Amino acid sequence: MMEKKVTWLELFYDLLFVAAVSKAGHVLLHAEHGVITLEYLLKFVLIFIPVWWAWVGQTLFINRYGQDILSHRIFLILQLLSVLIMTASLSTHFDEHYLSFFVGYIGSRAFTAIQYLTIHKSKSEHQQQAARFLGISFIIGIVISSGSLFFDSWVRYVILYAGIAVDIILPLLGRKNLVKVPVQTHHLLERFALFTLILLGESVVSIIAVLSADQWDLKSILFAVFTSLFVIAMWWQYFDNVEKKVSKEMQTAGQAIIYGHLFIYISLSMIAASIQLLYQNLLSYEFMLAFVFGSVLLYFLSTTLVFHRYRHPHLRLRPVHMVVMVGLLVAFVVVDLIYRVPGYVIMGEDMLFFLVYAKLTT
Repeated sequence: MMEKKVTWLELFYDLLFVAAVSKAGHVLLHAEHGVITLEYLLKFVLIFIPVWWAWVGQTLFINRYGQDILSHRIFLILQLLSVLIMTASLSTHFDEHYLSFFVGYIGSRAFTAIQYLTIHKSKSEHQQQAARFLGISFIIGIVISSGSLFFDSWVRYVILYAGIAVDIILPLLGRKNLVKVPVQTHHLLERFALFTLILLGESVVSIIAVLSADQWDLKSILFAVFTSLFVIAMWWQYFDNVEKKVSKEMQTAGQAIIYGHLFIYISLSMIAASIQLLYQNLLSYEFMLAFVFGSVLLYFLSTTLVFHRYRHPHLRLRPVHMVVMVGLLVAFVVVDLIYRVPGYVIMGEDMLFFLVYAKLTT
């Protein structure tokens, strides 16, 4: 089978999601009385998941069935327009922009479902069965979510996200069908790595915000240096693994990559927000430690899980490595609770953690 390559139109499609993930991440910057309230943490997740799933839907179709032909280009352009509407509607004030958000998100899912239900008859029987299963699954999710239009207040959102949840869960339940039409692992890893790059870009934006500060002193310089090395170490760890340490010939449904990256992306958004919140000292000390190290722990666990599945057996992390890495994070937290340390020291600890993680896995 010829190796599928990422097209320029796919890269342009990704470009629109830069604004979407940026809007989602900015929800985490709403600190009140030294904490990010449960309301804003929940809003961040509820905004982020539809953005991620809309991107995943089209990416998986292209991976299994996509061709650089006119009809597929037209569908991708229609997807682009839907994503534009959805992104423009993203807000913490859901009620004000609900209808436009609904049109954008459901439009993107509907176009993906139509693509699955209209694949060419020349495809194999297994390919047609998998396409029908996915198309029907997405239509079910769309129908459930559409019921939200008949309600107001919190009921509307329960129904909307019930449809999204069904949309996300049904492919997991139909894994036996999807394994018969395995993903092109090389292309899928490349696509998710490109989206990871977008999320890393949010951390770079946070570093620029720090560098743009009016007052400069030794603490600010150390904070900027440690944060820069921290982000570089994250890049090193992730992309060295994608490029050199994983098997790109594995025949799977790709679900470890797909669903595992949701947690990688959430943690990257949290890390980007924590850089600004830490520098501006907007959080209480204890909450700050929980948020900063919690986001790093989530990133570590999710990347370890994803890469373990695809890493060559002799390169997989052993339980002792997991204990060492988690123990290092716990040690940092314990020391920081005993001795109150400034923000640049916490960034320095994150930097050390990722340098060790990168060295250990690459």
